[in-house]
Amino acid sequence: MLDGRWKANIEKGLQPVGANIGRTGIKADHLTALGVFMAAGAAVAIGMGQLRIGLLLLVLTGLPDALDGAVAKASGTAGPRGAFFDSVSDRVSDALLLGGVAWYLAGIHPGRISLLPMAVLAASLIISYQRAKAEALGFDAKGGIMERAERVILLGFALLFDSLLIGVLWVMLVLTLVTAVQRFVKVWRQASVERPQVATTRRLRRRTARSTSSWQRRLRSRHTP
Repeated sequence: MLDGRWKANIEKGLQPVGANIGRTGIKADHLTALGVFMAAGAAVAIGMGQLRIGLLLLVLTGLPDALDGAVAKASGTAGPRGAFFDSVSDRVSDALLLGGVAWYLAGIHPGRISLLPMAVLAASLIISYQRAKAEALGFDAKGGIMERAERVILLGFALLFDSLLIGVLWVMLVLTLVTAVQRFVKVWRQASVERPQVATTRRLRRRTARSTSSWQRRLRSRHTP
């Protein structure tokens, strides 16, 4: 939701910053990798119960994540490889952060509540897969009430007010599942509209192939003594 409304404006505002960073020799891939390492540090801090340090590192993790795209565009290195690396790095960072929360909960709460962050992670991976698969098929699956930006903000809020951590995780899980349903319905509707066109194209191809083969047979029969 926030990505769709503010992402373009934020990227436009960061272009001068990206250009200045690019002049120092720092590449977009360096910033993307730095974000993963900082997420790993945040996960360790959270798992050890240092939630405020984890929150600080979580906030700092957002800086390279926001700047890598600006640096890539300013340096003219934006492309499929960088987009792939950035997307995979985001998934790795999500797994590290929520894994750190699960580690923390396992140490302070008995029972199965430590599996709650893993459920949030599973739901977030579903919506990420929906977008990737939809785009591979030529459809649009962006949007939803709980995208990555919203999850990071809520996680930071939960780390700041740790007494609300479990409740916030439940909210994240429910809203992420709602997002999965929203994206499914969005792509389903697009695919339903496109299906008759695909079927019509296939029929036209078959008719063309049949007419071509019949024309070739008639041509051969004429030239056959």
